[in-house]
Amino acid sequence: MPSIAPNAERMPRSGIRAIMDMAWRLPGPVIGLHVGEPSFATPPHVLAAAEDAYAQGRTRYVPNAGVGELREALSAKLGERNGIEAATEQVIITAGGMQALHLALSAVVSAGDEVLIPDPGWPNFAMVVQLLQAVPVRYGLRPERGFIPDADDLDALVTPRTRAIIVNSPSNPLGAVLPETEVRRLVDFARRHDLWLVSDECYEAITFGAPHVSPAAFDTDGRVLSAFSFSKTYAMTGMRVGYLVAPPALSAVCAKLQEPLVACVNAPAQYGALAALTGPQDQVAAARDAYRERRDAATAVLDKAGLPYLRPEGAFYLWADVSSLSGGDVSGWAIRLLQERHVAVAPGTTFGPQGEGWVRLSLATATEDLLEGLTRLLDLSD
Repeated sequence: MPSIAPNAERMPRSGIRAIMDMAWRLPGPVIGLHVGEPSFATPPHVLAAAEDAYAQGRTRYVPNAGVGELREALSAKLGERNGIEAATEQVIITAGGMQALHLALSAVVSAGDEVLIPDPGWPNFAMVVQLLQAVPVRYGLRPERGFIPDADDLDALVTPRTRAIIVNSPSNPLGAVLPETEVRRLVDFARRHDLWLVSDECYEAITFGAPHVSPAAFDTDGRVLSAFSFSKTYAMTGMRVGYLVAPPALSAVCAKLQEPLVACVNAPAQYGALAALTGPQDQVAAARDAYRERRDAATAVLDKAGLPYLRPEGAFYLWADVSSLSGGDVSGWAIRLLQERHVAVAPGTTFGPQGEGWVRLSLATATEDLLEGLTRLLDLSD
């Protein structure tokens, strides 16, 4: 039989999905602290707009880059909320934030190129780089720096093959939010080494006092590509709508690349996204407040137990240090927690070698389940 493409076979599977599959196979209910799935319903006006699009027969092809009204509204939003002056033509609607990242890297990375990715960092970063036959090179994020990138570390990793760096703020899995000074340094680093900077900003609307800062706001020479999503902000994970903001010189290429990837994104879902963007924003604020309350309730439990953690300033994850419990094998410990206590968490090694001894806990879970899951987690240590 013909051989499988080596890059496809080598691409690792997400450890989050592996835990999810184990949880689905277990008898009885499982408390899920492993997946970033908002516990809130999609806003009614978003569903109504999508339903109305179906009813009106808006089910035909749309332009590769997306519905014009949505792209125009996003261009305005980027200027008002992100400090990014982007023409409508620079906005490409994608099938979620993940496809925005794939599209960005498809446009700028060739086989054998190196891409700097955060460690700990979302596992899909390494997956998409390897799928494109490029090489992920991890840059370490250390607890003593609050998991903020170190420019000296980055400089030491650059080689003649380095093509791009991926930056993620607010961070999945850490909940860290990069301050403006660090964002400027990262843009300067990319400029100094003539790299593309791919910015994952899918959690932009979920911050707890620390302002979100977009790298493209400081891009003076067209090297920053920014990936955004409606999934987390508006509880639209299954509708699969995101968008990529590309520099002017790259936007036509990115729009062209949509044709062999997805042709175009589901049209009714795009009209739902338009309603989300232009309609009431009260549910966004309410969800953010709920995540903050869950963060405070969860950290109070961990403080009482003496378990270290990184206090998140954004996203809806809590990065907890269970090294005192896991015995140097956090992945095995997480499987034991699932099997014995029916609590699913994402082991830190899923996010890179620097994640050994840590777990990611989702604050998107209902408060009662979150606190019960933490109680069971701490019971496992007894």
